[in-house]
Amino acid sequence: MAKVTGFLEHDRMEPSRRAVESRIRDFREIEEMLSEERILQQASRCMDCGIPSCHTFGCPLVNRIPDWNDRVYRKDWRHALGLLHATNNFPEITGRICPAPCEAACTLSIDQKPVTIRHIELQIAERGWREGLIKPQPPDWKTGKRVAVIGSGPAGLAAAQQLCRMGHEVVVFEKSEQFGGLLRFGIPDFKLEKQVLDRRLDQLEKESVRFEASVNAGLDLSANFLRRSFQAVLIAAGCTVPRDLGLSGRDLNGIHFAMDFLAAQNRRVSGSISKNDGAIDASGEHVVVIGGGDTGSDCVGTSIRQGALSVTQLEILPQPPEARSQDNPWPEWPCTLKTSSSQEEGCRREWGVLTRSFEGRKGRVSTVRCSRIEWIRDEKSGEKSFREIPDSEFEIKAGLVLLAAGFHHVEHGSLVQSLDLDRTRAGHLSVDRFLMTNVPGVFAAGDCVLGSSLVVKAIHQGRLAADGIHRYLSSS
Repeated sequence: MAKVTGFLEHDRMEPSRRAVESRIRDFREIEEMLSEERILQQASRCMDCGIPSCHTFGCPLVNRIPDWNDRVYRKDWRHALGLLHATNNFPEITGRICPAPCEAACTLSIDQKPVTIRHIELQIAERGWREGLIKPQPPDWKTGKRVAVIGSGPAGLAAAQQLCRMGHEVVVFEKSEQFGGLLRFGIPDFKLEKQVLDRRLDQLEKESVRFEASVNAGLDLSANFLRRSFQAVLIAAGCTVPRDLGLSGRDLNGIHFAMDFLAAQNRRVSGSISKNDGAIDASGEHVVVIGGGDTGSDCVGTSIRQGALSVTQLEILPQPPEARSQDNPWPEWPCTLKTSSSQEEGCRREWGVLTRSFEGRKGRVSTVRCSRIEWIRDEKSGEKSFREIPDSEFEIKAGLVLLAAGFHHVEHGSLVQSLDLDRTRAGHLSVDRFLMTNVPGVFAAGDCVLGSSLVVKAIHQGRLAADGIHRYLSSS
């Protein structure tokens, strides 16, 4: 552990954010860094709790959190970085965008504020880059085995790096024009500036990972070609089929999926498309975001920066409580009221709202018709359902509606169909404990297996898939 009495001497300190009136004028990252003195104090709060639920229960990557907190407190940054990289390929990314389930599971969370684990992780990684401790690690020898990775999101990139370091030849195929998947096109720059991602991609290239952009596996490359040319194939294509709303007026102009909106803005920031290219734009519009999760929140922040007249975010679930309920004990993720940085910037939030239909003028959406609902728990089964509150209908003015209601499953396109891959009832790819599909030598990892989930879970799945592929190639 770090300091025996650290958690008694120091309170939790959050990293500051740029002032709202300043940050909504650009797409630069909003979170700032704590000073070294402060970060050492925060690391010292990691207590001798006996059973560190932060990494045994909270962290999907099973990060060795108490160990690297101790190293940070002792200013042994090199050792801390080694411990961090032992379980996480991209800590400077997760240190920026992870919702930190580890902090919810921190033992201090029982009756105090948890250790600032996520920010300490970020500080370790950024110090590693700054001091030249993070370098390419090309393999010392080659196995002669080739692996194709389909998709360059967090799962695909983590698997590619692990496999390359094991000595395999790895080629990553990406259907978009740039690499990074969700990290590149789904997460706004005000949360993750893309030079952070490019830094890692450069490292992977120097480790001899090959990248091929604008390649749609299954169409540009047939499944037969992939299986002939590579000893193993990993599908890490993500969970990309969005959940639609089959409502009256859905075909009106001005109603778009959230990821189309976010990806267009990310391309604008990178300069790959111009502002006047006809892409979705919230400037001068009353924006309604349907969906209260992280994607919906990203739409809120992006709309505000584009110059929306107003932003309203609708959530079908009821407003969460301020504190944990009795059926939501520590160390589970706290289902409590949270306000994201984007929501801080100015949006109206509506809870327990059912979207009923869309209305428009001259072919474009102008109104969202809604009603209030109440949620009811069945006393026997514990299942929840909702019912509309009588005479609770209301309207919201809207010139742009963004659908952020989640995702169904991976695309069941030509690659999945031509390989005849087994799927679960939910439409996700079915795998065994080594993450191999029903087709020998074809593996799957990330959201295409889990469904839409956290970046840390995708990275962990990528690492597990790399181990499964290495075992398969070694045995063959």
